[in-house]
Order: sequence, then structure tokens, then C-alpha cells
Amino acid sequence: MHTVVLGASGTTAVDVLAVARDGARVRLSEEAESALTAARDIVEALAARPEPVYGVSTGFGALATRHIGPHLRARLQRNIVRSHAAGLGPRVEREVVRALMFLRLKTLCSGHTGVRPEVAHALADLLNAGITPVVHEYGSLGCSGDLAPLSHCALTLIGEGDAEGPDGTVRPAADLLDAHGLHPVELREKEGLALLNGTDGMLGMLLMALADLDRLYTSADITAALTLEALLGSDQVLAPALHAIRPHPGQAAAAANMLAVLRGSGLTGHHQDEAPRVQDAYSVRCAPQVAGAGRDTLAHARLVAERELAAAVDNPVVLPDGRVASNGNFHGAPVGYVLDFLAVAVADLASIAERRTDRLLDKNRSHGLPAFLAEDLGVDSGLMIAQYTQAALVSELKRLAVPASVDSIPSSAMQEDHVSMGWSAARKLRTAVAHLTRVLGIELYAATRAIELRAGLTPAEASRAVIAAARGAGVDGPGPDRFLAPDLAAADAFVRDGHLVSAAESVTGPLA
Repeated sequence: MHTVVLGASGTTAVDVLAVARDGARVRLSEEAESALTAARDIVEALAARPEPVYGVSTGFGALATRHIGPHLRARLQRNIVRSHAAGLGPRVEREVVRALMFLRLKTLCSGHTGVRPEVAHALADLLNAGITPVVHEYGSLGCSGDLAPLSHCALTLIGEGDAEGPDGTVRPAADLLDAHGLHPVELREKEGLALLNGTDGMLGMLLMALADLDRLYTSADITAALTLEALLGSDQVLAPALHAIRPHPGQAAAAANMLAVLRGSGLTGHHQDEAPRVQDAYSVRCAPQVAGAGRDTLAHARLVAERELAAAVDNPVVLPDGRVASNGNFHGAPVGYVLDFLAVAVADLASIAERRTDRLLDKNRSHGLPAFLAEDLGVDSGLMIAQYTQAALVSELKRLAVPASVDSIPSSAMQEDHVSMGWSAARKLRTAVAHLTRVLGIELYAATRAIELRAGLTPAEASRAVIAAARGAGVDGPGPDRFLAPDLAAADAFVRDGHLVSAAESVTGPLA
């Protein structure tokens, strides 16, 4: 199995996804070991002094004014984990929790948190054993980071609460640790706080959304090209010269993808009853502009994620000069903003896809296709209600596009009086990504059926490859009405699993 080696200078999106989704093992480098040891020496020296140091010998948040004596410090660190593990609601997905744990471990290894090396090793051991703490949907305000979700992870580390084993069974954490030859950690000065204070959950969900949206934006270019072809539209609007005079890179990439899929089509440029069409509708003609704007938003979000991956987010932090300094780097605004930006882009991409689908089904706008793509209209309803489902998904996506990061609610007796809500932005983006996949699946389903109904005209080679692959995956073609939900589920899976992109690329070569 692949092993990810953590150093002291951050990690990569590829490594996060390998650990979160593929179960890669984790190992600490010698550099990380040295950084952990050096920082811990500083914390222990400060702990021995009579002067109070925040997080080392004081309470936390609004309780930071109380000096904590040496005999109570282990209890303090244990208590902060117990009290902050206050999440409620449905369980968060396993991949999210693994990303959360790995990204916290990344920060521990930076040498800026002051935990002992054995704490970092214990967290790595949990990941390598496939033990996943039970983390709940609600409890994070995104400041100070994802406190409640990270606390539930730390609770497993100290042998308390519940966790899921590698077999998927939820058991008491103490039992799982014992079954894997692991031991609960006895936390010391600074360590409980260091395990809780970070943007790791929202960052992990951002990285997974970026990976999924890379595939979905390419998928959207393919479904848009199929719809353009099914509507006998013009591919002249995709010419590189037209996109060069408005030099947004995402727009050029989307247009190039569509043009590659349509190469050699016998449908583009044909017109019903030989009536020339001066221009196609906006949902067809402006597909590259809308998808391109979303692609450029992805690029900005990726830049923010890369910076956050290189960061060490904790409070207080251990600095190279030996200071332990309070700071505000745990605030989730940078990540929360781009999570919300992406939700807006996702909603708009789904919206334009739904408008194209509706055009395919409307006999007054589909340029010769049967109404609702039905076989025997009146007896058959065709894809009428498939578009209803798509419209319902798009309407919910518009609600999910309302930004979470403009909200704030004071907490901790007004000490934490402005919060990012970045965790909430991440949670709704995960739902939005799933909905976009379904919307594109329905457009794919309608467009492939419409192309097959254009008797006597030859689709592009890439279109034929997509149709053949889709039919082989259970996405059935034209015919009388049948139980539609399984077909739509198959189309959703065809898009989600990347088969749509791979089918098109089998002809076009790599798409952007």
C-alpha cells in the first residue's frame, strides 16, 4: 500500500486524497521528528516557569485569565477534549474524517504546535489502523477552526467516545485501540489544545471538492457538446480565435474541450427544414463562458488550498525564536470564502445544463425532436419528469449557493465574536457537488437519446463512444416509457465515476 511521508513543511493535495480516499498509510520523516522534538523542548521550558503562558499554563478562550498549576495541567488538556467533543447530528463521511485527522497531523509535524512526537505518532497510528472517529455534522463555527470535529478525533486518541473500525463497525474507541495494540494517549501541556485548533475539516472538504469538480467541469463540457450536437447547433462559436479575444483561460479550455468532442460531427450546422439559424440560444452558445468562469474560480480556490496546505494553523504557536505566541491564523475566512465561491459556480453550471435539457425536450425549441423525446407522445411521457427532477436539484443548488461565510454568530462569551462558518460552507458544497453530478447525468441521458433520434445523421466519433459506453453502463436509449429512476441513477454513476470523461477521451485524447 502507498505510504505518505510527512515532513515539517506541509503536504500536497495528492497526499491528502491518498490518505482520505485510498487508505494510504502515513509515516513521519526525520525532519518532522526533529521539528516536533525541538518545539516540545520549548513548551516544556515555558511550562516550568512561574509566568502564565496561554495554552500551556492557562485556561482557554474566555477562560484564558486563569493560571493553571502543574498538578492540574494534564486534567486541563483532557477536559478540553471532552468538553469540546460536543457535536450532534448525522455522522460525517469517513473520507472527511480521515482528511481531518491527516491535516491535523500535518500541522503537528510542522513543529509549531509543541506536542510531543508520541502524540503525532499516535494520530498516525489511528490512520494506519483504519480507525475512524465518529464525527458529527454540527458543532463547528469555523473559528477557532473546526473545534468540535477535531475534538471528536482527539477523543478517540485518548481512548474515549466511539469510532469506526476498518470493518465499518462502530465500537467504543478504547476497545478498538486495544484490538489494534494501541494505547490511549495521556495528554500534557498544550497538547489537547493543539489537537483541536485548525481549519482541517473545511480544508479537507475543499480539496475533495476540487478533485471532484475537476472531473465534473470536463463532464459538463462533454454534455454541453452532446446537447449542441443534438440540437443541430453551430460549433463555429467554439473557434479558438473567438475565445482568444476574451482571454479567460477557463473559457478557452471549455471551448477547446467542446470542439474536440464535436470534431467530425455530421449533426452540427444542419437546420430543420433548411431554415438557417443565425445564433443558438445562450445556454448552448455561452456554455464555454459559463463553464470557463467556473474553471477560473476553481483555479483561485486551488491557490488558496495550496497556501493552506503549507500553513501551520494553531493557537498559540511555537516560533523558531522560542516564543509561544497567540494569533488569529485559525480563522477560516480564506477557506470559507472559496468554498462559497465554488457553490455559486456549481449552481450556475447546473442551471445552464438544466436549461439545455429543457430545450431538448421542448418540441418548439428542439429543431425537430419529438416532444419530451417520447416514443408515442400521449401514451408515453418520455423524459418530462426527468427534467422535473433536474429542476428540483437546480432549485436546491440555488439555495445552497447562499454564502455561509457572510454569517457569523458570537460564541465563548463574546471572546470569539466573529466566526467564519467555513465548516458549514464545506458541508453544503459537498451536497452541491453531488447535485451537480446528478444534473449532468440527466443532461447526458437526454442528449444521448436525442442524438440517437436524429436518424440519418452521423454524430461525432467521440459522441458515439460516449453513447456506446453509456449504453453498456445501463444508461438505456430511446424507446417506450419504462421505470426511469434506475436509468437516471446509472447516468449519475456514469458521470460520478469518471466513465463519461474516459469514454470521450478514448477518442479525443486528454481533455482539460
